Amino acid sequence: MGRKEKFVYNVHTLTYEKVVVPVKTRIWQAFGFFSVVLVTSVALLAVLYTYFPSPREKELLREIDQMEQKYTQLNTQFGLMSDALQKIQDRDANVHRAVFGMDPIDEDVWNAGIGGHDAHPELTAFKFGGEAIRASVEKADQLSRQLSIQSKSLDEIQQLANDQKKMLACMPSIKPVREDKLHKSMNILSGFGYRIHPVYKIRKFHDGVDFPARIGTAIQATGDGVVVDAGWRHGYGKCVTIKHGYGYETIYAHMNKMTVQKGQKVTKGQKIGEIGDTGLSTAPHLHYEVHYKGKKVNPINFCMDSLTPQEYQMMVNSANKANQSLD
Repeated sequence: MGRKEKFVYNVHTLTYEKVVVPVKTRIWQAFGFFSVVLVTSVALLAVLYTYFPSPREKELLREIDQMEQKYTQLNTQFGLMSDALQKIQDRDANVHRAVFGMDPIDEDVWNAGIGGHDAHPELTAFKFGGEAIRASVEKADQLSRQLSIQSKSLDEIQQLANDQKKMLACMPSIKPVREDKLHKSMNILSGFGYRIHPVYKIRKFHDGVDFPARIGTAIQATGDGVVVDAGWRHGYGKCVTIKHGYGYETIYAHMNKMTVQKGQKVTKGQKIGEIGDTGLSTAPHLHYEVHYKGKKVNPINFCMDSLTPQEYQMMVNSANKANQSLD
């Protein structure tokens, strides 16, 4: 069947005339039709893609959802790690640093880097998972900074511990004569303070502690150090002086024999000489002095080896009795 033809009545000629549509008009009509079809198709496709994603898009959306869940779990793990690190930092401040007299890590330093400018502006390009990624990356950055700070703090504490160990080795802390080698009871020690001088018979300040023992009994260094003097000294006879560092210096007087020389390094417990009766002395003994930062201090406070608290207190009480010194 052919295309329908249209006729229109002409009032002037009183006849029906066939309607002829110009080619240009037909072209515009066709263009308009196809434009409407095209716009409608695009709109339908947009609706379909928005509310009815393709299988590929569905797969990508599932992956994004799973990724966000994984990042959420990762943030939870970061939180647990952060709590554990905070507990380590608390112990660092309240135990380790307190033992060595160090100030705790400053809170501003510990929490530095939180807030401020955007450290990861590239994450703004992620439309769907950007925030989840940002939270994890920022938490990882914070943990990395805090781990670095804590590591440096532990290095400082380790160094202080090593220094403390060295200081304890150098600090005078044992008796200069073994207790089982002493000739008389520890209960009759002549200690630090005012005593009756055995020669001048006057009340005179006694600068050390006298340890009576047989001639030839070994004398030991009471701490690691360097011999700064070994020779005859007026009043002290044969005498050895050891500089221990950290402000400590010890003197061993009235020796019969010296077994070290000036400049020699010695260790705690090493033999440095033998008991004698040289110099201004009235009986074989060792006159022992401890100096701290140039000031003479009571040596009895540094004779702490092989004694219970009760025995140490008895020795202190004995050394504090007002008796006659041996030099």
